[in-house]
Amino acid sequence: MSLHIIDRRLAGKNKSIGNRERFLRRYKAQIRDAVRGAVSGRGIRDVEQAQDITIPKRDISEPTFHHGQGGVRDTVHPGNTDYLRGDRIARPKGGGAGSGQGQASDSGESEDDFTFTLSKEEFMQVFFEDLALPHLIRTQIGDTPEWKTHRAGYTRDGTPNNLHVVRSMRGALGRRLAMGAPATRELKAMKLHLDELERAPDGHEPEISLLRAQISALELRLKRIPFLDPLDLRFRGIVKTPIPSSKAVMFCLMDVSGSMDEARKDLSKRFFILLYLFLTRHYEKIDIVFIRHHTQAQEVTEDEFFHATESGGTVVSSALELMRTIQQERYSPLEWNIYGAQASDGDNYSNDSGRCRELLAGKLLSVCRYFAYVQVADAEQNLWQEYALLTESHANFAMRKATEQSQIYPVFRDLFKKEGEAA
Repeated sequence: MSLHIIDRRLAGKNKSIGNRERFLRRYKAQIRDAVRGAVSGRGIRDVEQAQDITIPKRDISEPTFHHGQGGVRDTVHPGNTDYLRGDRIARPKGGGAGSGQGQASDSGESEDDFTFTLSKEEFMQVFFEDLALPHLIRTQIGDTPEWKTHRAGYTRDGTPNNLHVVRSMRGALGRRLAMGAPATRELKAMKLHLDELERAPDGHEPEISLLRAQISALELRLKRIPFLDPLDLRFRGIVKTPIPSSKAVMFCLMDVSGSMDEARKDLSKRFFILLYLFLTRHYEKIDIVFIRHHTQAQEVTEDEFFHATESGGTVVSSALELMRTIQQERYSPLEWNIYGAQASDGDNYSNDSGRCRELLAGKLLSVCRYFAYVQVADAEQNLWQEYALLTESHANFAMRKATEQSQIYPVFRDLFKKEGEAA
């Protein structure tokens, strides 16, 4: 059993961050359910705002330390008019207690609720924590690869800020020992011999003079050994290696034909806004291509994609053909992870739905990591029927329906949940 001491002193800044993170981890499941419930009650455009979260009060009470009175004590507190010392109090029927002013209930159980505020960052983290682009992999090195620096041993050349002092001093010590060891042993032997001669100097004066001259020369030679030589310097070796990049591009295709009324367009906008927030949060290097189509398709800006009022007939294949053209011109599958997301009501020119299936099966799904189709109408028309044939033979293709605002987030989570996790 672990014991956590909670510091509630007023001094200090951000001292409760650890306590808050521990609380969020402990009640992760309840907070996740509360966040998902909050999504259905707010607009998608407000999804990045902070949120008040209410969860059942289960084991939220915190331990406290205080000095006890000790021993066995019987106490009747002031203000008691119903009991005397020694009276036995019967257990209330039904488990109730207290003298509240509210009306009693004869059924159900309840717990106190605990309400706290999730910050914007915490809300978004819980909101998107179990989502990811499916099958995202690192592509091969392109013409402009990313470079990563890492340590690679030691070199004899380098800049002063990369000098490794300990390694250099170790080398200098080793060099001095190697160069001076023979001379040091010889000097020691000479000094011992000189001591023996000086004890009985008679008749050995010429030898003593010669020995002293040799000792002086040898000591001078040892002093000339440099303490630190340029050959001893060692610098941290740093090299750059190219690494594969995990670049991704998402094609957003939205039907704006006459059959797409404002309610259906609003569902499509909500799906793509949610997708846009998800992509820009999780991936730094990602391009988003916005394509609107009726009888003709065109690449537009983000503002035009969500707010333009142009409308017309329906030829869905025009959007897929434009996606293919843009992909061939700007996004090589050898360098980019390619994804597609399409929203439509399924109403299409009858002879064009087969063409859409052929474009996806023959050209797009072979280069796409994942392609998701969301139908914002309940009726299964010819486009839905043609797309249904692709789900059997292509694992990287998925299709779902969303006919109400409350269904957008569940459908989105189902399409982009992490691999191996339940929806």
